[in-house]
Amino acid sequence: MSDYVRKKDSREAVVVGAGAGTTMQVLISAEEAPHFAFRKFVMTPNGGMPKHTNLVEHEQYVLKGSARVEIGDEVFEVSEGDSVYIPAQMPHSYQAGSEGFEFICVVPNKPDKIEILK
Repeated sequence: MSDYVRKKDSREAVVVGAGAGTTMQVLISAEEAPHFAFRKFVMTPNGGMPKHTNLVEHEQYVLKGSARVEIGDEVFEVSEGDSVYIPAQMPHSYQAGSEGFEFICVVPNKPDKIEILK
């Protein structure tokens, strides 16, 4: 495989344990690029992730479907073509719509810790 191109099926999608019906596929890892990791998340219809925080910021681009995304005290309805910014340490959650939800998530290559909130 080239250092520059990763074919679409060359990376395995893994189940996100904290989520419901959620998988993550690391498309470009922190070991492969100097500044950012590039990941794809897929949520089944009505799947999602509970409220949590990360030590690093997230930049996201919605590929397919829709979701309710809670960021801090606000709730947003997002769908294909929308972009989402989640600041570091900001509580956030996802609830996929009836057609599911797919998005690209870019994070800086810095130490991260996910904390699930009650």
